[in-house]
Amino acid sequence: MTPKPDKDPNQPEFPMDEPQPSPASKPPANQASISTPKKPSATNGNGGAHIVAEETPGITHRAFTPDKIELPLHRRVDKSFLEYASYVIRDRAIPNLEDGLKPVQRRILWTLHRSDDGRFVKVANIVGDCMKYHPHGDASIGDALVVLANKRYLIEGQGNFGNVFTGDPAAAPRYIECRLTQLAREELFNDEITQFVPSYDGRNKEPVLLPSKLPLTLMLGAEGIAVGLSCRILPHNFPELLEAQIAILKKQPFKCLPDFPTGGQMDARDYQDGKGSVKVRAKIKEKDESTVVIKELPPGTTTESLTASIEDAVAKGKLKVKAINDFTSESVEIEIKAPAGVTAQQLTDALFAFTNCEVTITSRITVIRDNRPVELTVSEVLRENTDQLVRLLKQELELKQQKLENELHFRTLERIFIEERIYKDIEKCKTNEAVVAAVFEGFKPFKRQLLRDLVDADVERLLQVRIRRISLFDINQHREEMEKTKAELAETQKHLKNVTKFAIGHLEGLLAKYGPQYPRLTTKSARHEEIDVKEVAFKAFKVAYDRESGYVGYKVSGDEFKVECTKFDKLLLVFKDGTYKVTELAEKLFVGPELFYCGLPDRERVFTCAYTDRKASYLKRFTFGGTILNKAYLCIPDKSRILYFAPDTPKVLYVRYKPAPHQKVHQQTCDPTKIDVKSPKTRGRMLSIKDISSVTPEPTRGWDETAATTEIVFV
Repeated sequence: MTPKPDKDPNQPEFPMDEPQPSPASKPPANQASISTPKKPSATNGNGGAHIVAEETPGITHRAFTPDKIELPLHRRVDKSFLEYASYVIRDRAIPNLEDGLKPVQRRILWTLHRSDDGRFVKVANIVGDCMKYHPHGDASIGDALVVLANKRYLIEGQGNFGNVFTGDPAAAPRYIECRLTQLAREELFNDEITQFVPSYDGRNKEPVLLPSKLPLTLMLGAEGIAVGLSCRILPHNFPELLEAQIAILKKQPFKCLPDFPTGGQMDARDYQDGKGSVKVRAKIKEKDESTVVIKELPPGTTTESLTASIEDAVAKGKLKVKAINDFTSESVEIEIKAPAGVTAQQLTDALFAFTNCEVTITSRITVIRDNRPVELTVSEVLRENTDQLVRLLKQELELKQQKLENELHFRTLERIFIEERIYKDIEKCKTNEAVVAAVFEGFKPFKRQLLRDLVDADVERLLQVRIRRISLFDINQHREEMEKTKAELAETQKHLKNVTKFAIGHLEGLLAKYGPQYPRLTTKSARHEEIDVKEVAFKAFKVAYDRESGYVGYKVSGDEFKVECTKFDKLLLVFKDGTYKVTELAEKLFVGPELFYCGLPDRERVFTCAYTDRKASYLKRFTFGGTILNKAYLCIPDKSRILYFAPDTPKVLYVRYKPAPHQKVHQQTCDPTKIDVKSPKTRGRMLSIKDISSVTPEPTRGWDETAATTEIVFV
């Protein structure tokens, strides 16, 4: 037994409430207490004060109502979610209407512009410099740069930038190089009319938008998913977009259709000005009677994914293929061989029906305009881009005019300053103020020759003219330069009077220069022939019935009711008691040992049936018509059994009767074609009231050829 530890005098005691006396222990009211009860002490046994817990108000649970955001947590969540959603929509996933770029693309192009000297630059260097503007890591920058380079318009790559046909990735950024294309240099940048904002860390300046004179929104296409918002802009052909912009400026009708870098054949009948969808098929050529070759791919697919979809269709029994060979390198070439009995045309139709050789792409043009997401059509986007082109060209012309006027003004000042020897007047001046005053005084007689008044900046520039330039001044050369500047200024002013005409000329120049470089890759076709998947499906499933086990299906090894089916076929099952139903094609389905018929259902096919009940036997012809899947029906009356059941109508049926006393006729024939075709519920025509042994379309072993045989006449 463990001894009780001694009490430590320095250990404080826990406060304990005084025990309350029970009512039985209280003295009667008319008697004096024997002893006076002690009052509760304010100190514990060690002389310390009792610790009293602070009373707190109870927690009230209230149901959250979205309409009433009262608590700080609710306000914080609401504000943070809105800020995050707004950031993802405007600054990550959706392109801007004005320059057609997402922020990461804009920052990549700006980085290339800043380091552009005409030579190739390592992609790793561009990625590192771009991280000064883009705060989301190097992987997103590198991937976006590779995608831009593969679109051919803005970035020229050198090295392995991947393969859009096979889906092979690009090499590491340290191994590949890039630079801006001439188109991007001339049409995307103008630092003098670009608005800048501080970068995310405040150390650099980045453009709010690039002054793009190209319809990049439709040229590049875009795909992005934001918070509660998505966009899918299909790429269009660059020369066709230029032609459409010219038509807009000339106020003529126009129409633009998508153009995909992987080619293909497009059916755009459901594409209504950027809304709706397009169907694009792979371009398939027949090499010989049993071989086809895929030469172009639908968008969003690669040779690897397309081959995988073909193999998947083969595994599911929708398609039969003998061999697939991929010879793709710089161009697509997938060779597919058909099995015996399948033509190249049948294989082509099946490829369109069951594989990614045909895809449907839905278009939804969502862009940022005035810091808000909007959904537009192709025409609206092109008109906005064309208005922006005219506005930017006007700004550039006004800027050029201002520069030419300043140049002409200074050349005039320089000529007067040198020819009239005004510089001689400043030799006697001893202070800077006196020099400036002498220059102003010297130009007063020539005030009418000046384009504008002389200002301090002009004087400062004149005073910086070197003595060597004054001594070598050639008046004839100066006049030629002046005339050239005046002619250029007059031409600029002429363009400013009709900016629309100047814009048309600008677009026509781009079309003449870049049109041959960017031909249409996707073939326009009026419409694709609709393919019925049930008709082109291959019969790749062999259904059989094993009576011993009672199973039917395409994975059953039986000898009865063998039939070849497609993946879309149903099975008609008829049982001995007249029950029938239509079921899905199954691997193994238990139906029992009394299955009388198994085949493919056909609404219009005629069946011949002989059955018997307790009183008589009957013969009828009927069509099953429509049925509900997996619902059981009866084709003969209840408590009857089938004697003969088969599709179509035999020319003659041989009826044998069971032996009976005083029976003279033991066998007969009948012509079932004399019976009208009706529904499965019809009773049919009576064969006989005798017990029938068998009804067969051919004579059986017990049939007596020598005996007199009569024909059953249906009255």
